Amino acid sequence: MLNQEQLEKLADVMIWGLYTSRQSKGGVYKPGDVIDILWELDALSLMEIIYAKLLERGLHVFPTMRKTAKMEKDFFTLSQDRQLQFCDPGTKALVRRTNGTICLYAPSSITHLKDVDSKRMAMYAVARRPINKITDVRGNKGLFGWTLCSLPTQALADQAKTSLREYSEEIIRACYLNDANPVATWQRIFQEGAAIREWLMSMKINVVNIESANVDLKVLVGENRRWLGADGCNIPSFENYTSPDYRGTSGTYFANMPSFLKGNYVRGVRLVFKDGRAVEVTAEEGEEFTKSQIGMDEGACRVGEFSLTDKRHSPITKFMAEILFDENVGGENGNCHIAVGDSYRETYSGDLKEMTPELEKKLGYNDSALHWDLINTEPKTVTALLRGGGRKVIYENGMFKY
Repeated sequence: MLNQEQLEKLADVMIWGLYTSRQSKGGVYKPGDVIDILWELDALSLMEIIYAKLLERGLHVFPTMRKTAKMEKDFFTLSQDRQLQFCDPGTKALVRRTNGTICLYAPSSITHLKDVDSKRMAMYAVARRPINKITDVRGNKGLFGWTLCSLPTQALADQAKTSLREYSEEIIRACYLNDANPVATWQRIFQEGAAIREWLMSMKINVVNIESANVDLKVLVGENRRWLGADGCNIPSFENYTSPDYRGTSGTYFANMPSFLKGNYVRGVRLVFKDGRAVEVTAEEGEEFTKSQIGMDEGACRVGEFSLTDKRHSPITKFMAEILFDENVGGENGNCHIAVGDSYRETYSGDLKEMTPELEKKLGYNDSALHWDLINTEPKTVTALLRGGGRKVIYENGMFKY
């Protein structure tokens, strides 16, 4: 677990993340703005620290405790369809007024939903999509920012097959909580990542081709795109990502790193894409669940994100049974991941305030209630096919070649 000093430092990092995420979209926090803290029971100590620090900044703060594992399972097993699809008017009013959200995950269980009908969870996710759309639009206008983190718990350590002490130490390293000033460290990481992203954008990449032992995938980057990363939305974050034009995805992708999604353990996902859609879906474990998620809605079988992590920037070395950490793993080979499902509209290189559903469709941004990161840590080569012609290897041996 984290000691008091480390919790204080993490609180400062989370507030940095909240402010940075909104600044990256042209917004600035001011006294009187409304912040919602979503927290779980084992995150109480961190929530209390953040709550006080935000009050001192003159912000209105609304702590909201998430459902317990039992409540969440009861909701999905006992609710009728109309209850699964119900969104209380208080939630809609809050998201229209909220200027920021901090999510503090500290799960007491990550397997309690494994026996729940995945179609019921998909029904709930689709029903919540309009709420997410509100925050997307507000974010694009610079009116909203968000950040999240996950605290070490026994449930996470058990699924990662490590001790709670070792799991905690990995989080401490990943978030730089033993540094004298972790916020300064994160600001440096943000600036170093910005240099990589400027380099990526300077090349005017048309297509990226990812090749490894089990991957041969081409992803069309698309027009009017920018690369993002380490912008405060996730703590930690070492990735450099964009949301491509899903219509140009073709070839085979393999996720050799397992993942937990909605209580389900999934391993060895293999997707074959044709004309932007996953036309073949298999998994070595959890195949039925995987197919149910990728069939959730029309956009769930398309790519919404492509990301690369440089091993020199990430101190994460092991499977953490939490996508927040696993999508940022460094280790020996770095990682790439794709997310099937929803796109990040903030990767649009123009004025985000101009973003409309019509423009999203024109540029090939994907829309879905799903966003599932699938991670590959095999040794790989990533080659950029440039708009002006020519090819350039941009990533090899787990590192960007800039």
